[in-house]
Amino acid sequence: MSKSGFLRSSIGKKFLMGITGLFLISFLVVHCFVNALIFVNDGGETFDLGCEFMGTNWIIRAMEVVLFAGILLHIFQALILTIENRKARPVPYAKFDGSANSTWYSRWMGLLGTLILMFLIIHLTHFWVQSRFTDNLAHTREHIEGDQITMFDRMKYIFSSLPVVIVYCLSMVSLAYHLLHGFQSAFQTLGLNHKKYTPLIKKCGVAFSIIVPLIFAAMPICIYCGCIQ
Repeated sequence: MSKSGFLRSSIGKKFLMGITGLFLISFLVVHCFVNALIFVNDGGETFDLGCEFMGTNWIIRAMEVVLFAGILLHIFQALILTIENRKARPVPYAKFDGSANSTWYSRWMGLLGTLILMFLIIHLTHFWVQSRFTDNLAHTREHIEGDQITMFDRMKYIFSSLPVVIVYCLSMVSLAYHLLHGFQSAFQTLGLNHKKYTPLIKKCGVAFSIIVPLIFAAMPICIYCGCIQ
């Protein structure tokens, strides 16, 4: 089978889903680390320095293009696989007990992914668009000109709204469940499935799926409650 034929096959599509999924997981690690700098709680100085690095380093800027391509490919492949699965079985089973063979969040990956996509659009509008396409934000306080503010100030402003904080927290719950299935599934799809290593991958997946969304959710909560100044 040619490379193009493999990528058009069901296995090839799942392979691309696994590759893009692992890439997005690696991005979450970097993004979580930089955002967690806000917990230094030094008036945003360390956090803003981290944002400056992310916004001015040419390697990071180039990776943003790759990141968006990965997100779009991941979404596209998910839609294609969902459509193909439904076409393959247009008539549902007379009796189906999904809980017998799978978890509820693995069966609702499409819905969880859609909720995360909606959150991503909101998140990008709140921060990334402001940082990349406007002159409203300065990298650090030393670079402020006119009415500019820093990313830390922007975070405090956005998360001063309780409804926004609730939306962010609920989105992190969706992310956690999405990762619970997606983390292990990505490794399994790539053939990294072994009786010796799979239990460790499962444990790492559960830990990652809890810790990363929890850190992301803690940020808006702490800012809203005034724990971060």
